[in-house]
Amino acid sequence: MNPMNPTMTATEPRRGRGRLQLLLIIAVVLGPMLLASAMYRYGFWVPQSRSYHGVLVADGQNRAAIGVQAPADAARWELLVTAPQGCAADCLRLVYLARQINIGLAREAARAGHALASSEPLAAEAEQRLAREYPQLQRYGLTPTGDAAPQLWIVDPHGNLVLRYDAKADGKAILDDLKYLLKISQIG
Repeated sequence: MNPMNPTMTATEPRRGRGRLQLLLIIAVVLGPMLLASAMYRYGFWVPQSRSYHGVLVADGQNRAAIGVQAPADAARWELLVTAPQGCAADCLRLVYLARQINIGLAREAARAGHALASSEPLAAEAEQRLAREYPQLQRYGLTPTGDAAPQLWIVDPHGNLVLRYDAKADGKAILDDLKYLLKISQIG
């Protein structure tokens, strides 16, 4: 060895180190995708909790599936109360709750509305009360299809059913769900 020749004194890099770096880069890129695919396929490490309070309607049903005769696209979110057997105390409570939730949206209130779909005509006194207390309440016809109890539905601007609540639902929970939907929504 000639000590004056610098090329001869420098150690040559090992080839194995470059291969190891390549394998690490591939593992960092492909590893999470393979793990996510395995989690989806085999259902492990999937959280059992949920972030919504109502019953999720995730099968693409629209208003017509529950018998509501309404325009297809309303261009905004809707709190829809269905009353298959007329609008009694539980129904009126849900109508009041829908309006309060709409008011509770504050600056986002213009993105949502509230509506009532009933299968039977209301009594004259109830009709006057609704007209006086809820002037912006939309009214739709309803053909009863299933459950006879009044329910509150969150409907997206395309007319699809998103969440369903029974008559004993908590207004704060519904408001939280609707705020979350409005936050992540790109429509309405």
